[in-house]
Amino acid sequence: MAKGKRFGFLVDLRRCIGCQSCSIACKQEWNVPVGRYRSWVKQVAKGAFPNTRKSFLPILCNNCEKPICVTVCPVLASYQKSNGIVEVDPHKCIGCRYCMASCPYGVRYLHPDLGIVQKCNWCSHRTENGLEPACVAACPASARIFGDLNDPASKISLKIAQNAVQPIKPEMGTAPRVFYIGLDDITVEVKAQGHELMHLSE
Repeated sequence: MAKGKRFGFLVDLRRCIGCQSCSIACKQEWNVPVGRYRSWVKQVAKGAFPNTRKSFLPILCNNCEKPICVTVCPVLASYQKSNGIVEVDPHKCIGCRYCMASCPYGVRYLHPDLGIVQKCNWCSHRTENGLEPACVAACPASARIFGDLNDPASKISLKIAQNAVQPIKPEMGTAPRVFYIGLDDITVEVKAQGHELMHLSE
């Protein structure tokens, strides 16, 4: 029996320019309310004048292999598809926020009008029909790659095989499936939101 698709996501931080095209595309695709984010780009300023630089870290749902958000949902609104994508059933969600509290990555939000939790699902309505996620299609620097991790010939599998990659917070045991090339642990640790610029002296 052939293995089915198991989707994954790769961000090449060497190419990310912090333009926020991905965040804008995401908001447009999903009509995300003001002040809420399904995906964003964390920015950290490093160094001391005049030797300063910015570091960018795109943040999105990891659609983990072992999603704790699915485990804690009392009404089974959060569930995992056979392709690995974690979804939220809007008809079941009661807005209890258990999944938000349990997520190590802080990538879920409560919709202010609908009263239900929403998050990035790698644009499953697009990807399950052969299209790229909106953020991938919008990235002008080709910093984002989406594809089937079970296919050794896929672009993402080849890129992972050719580069050192790592996820965020692998120690949490959720087996996140968003991988990064050139991940900076300091940038990961600094607390920042997508619309903020944090300064870190080195």
